[in-house]
Amino acid sequence: MSGEVDVVVIGGGLAGLCAALTSARVGRRTALVTGGLVGGQLVSIDKIEGVPGFPDGVPGYDLCPMTQEQAAAAGVEFVNAAADSLAADGERWRVTSAEGELAARAVVIATGTALAKLGVPGEERLVGKGVSQCASCDAPLLRNRTTAVVGGGDSGMQEALTLVEHVAKVVLLERGRALGGQASYRERVSAHPKIELRFGAVVKEILGDDAVRALRIKDGGGAESELATDAVFVFPGLVPNTYLVRALVALDATGRIAVDAELRTTVRGICAAGNVRAGSPHRAAGAIGDGAAAAVTLDRYLASGEWRAPAAGRALRERARAPR
Repeated sequence: MSGEVDVVVIGGGLAGLCAALTSARVGRRTALVTGGLVGGQLVSIDKIEGVPGFPDGVPGYDLCPMTQEQAAAAGVEFVNAAADSLAADGERWRVTSAEGELAARAVVIATGTALAKLGVPGEERLVGKGVSQCASCDAPLLRNRTTAVVGGGDSGMQEALTLVEHVAKVVLLERGRALGGQASYRERVSAHPKIELRFGAVVKEILGDDAVRALRIKDGGGAESELATDAVFVFPGLVPNTYLVRALVALDATGRIAVDAELRTTVRGICAAGNVRAGSPHRAAGAIGDGAAAAVTLDRYLASGEWRAPAAGRALRERARAPR
């Protein structure tokens, strides 16, 4: 696909879908470069909670396609590929992908985050053989077995709650002293009789020849032991996907994109939305709101030509230039 549009949205998760939908609805010709997977990480979530209109939660594999259908009906042009580059070309931005090149005056970066890895021996070798990052995909294959989840944030707790619908036991390992994330998840995980919590636990190695059989764990006192398990679900954290813009926009200390209250970055014509931007609440409802807000900001920019870089971003750039 090649051509000119008003707005290019990069990232096919909820933030990107909602940015594209809103941009098209306000009358801007909009293209969405999906990254190859519409819905992103949320597609594999059995129950997304906290989204208005779904009091009992909604599966990501339902919510994301519904939002995609709305965006398509509003006139969004979909590019089912990953963006390879983003570069300035006069007053326009050029986005390239395997499907061709697009030019636009405004861009939304909604590339989200990637699931972090443990980086321990056995992890890469046993992917698909007991090492997983998708409970909704693999839990039915582990009926009545023992599994482990590494990470006590929202993602890890969601996976544990999905697993207990199928498995005999879940051991949730958290290297800190308490669970993080939302209180509703913490309460349900702590009260569930099939979930065992272990704090101060650090995975040092994943053991097994042809399949996962155990984890080598170090506790807070430095002692090591083995935990027998048939599978391990890895959720130690999230890494922002800023590969396209690291050399373009200011980032905060966590590597996320610095924005102002209207989601503008330090570079004219580029907004950031969703988990990739600094200060994101890391909630589905927040991604929805971010997408809509970024689209409205860019619509106003295209109408007026006015742009103000975020003060936080300016400070980050000045600090980077200061002699050391």
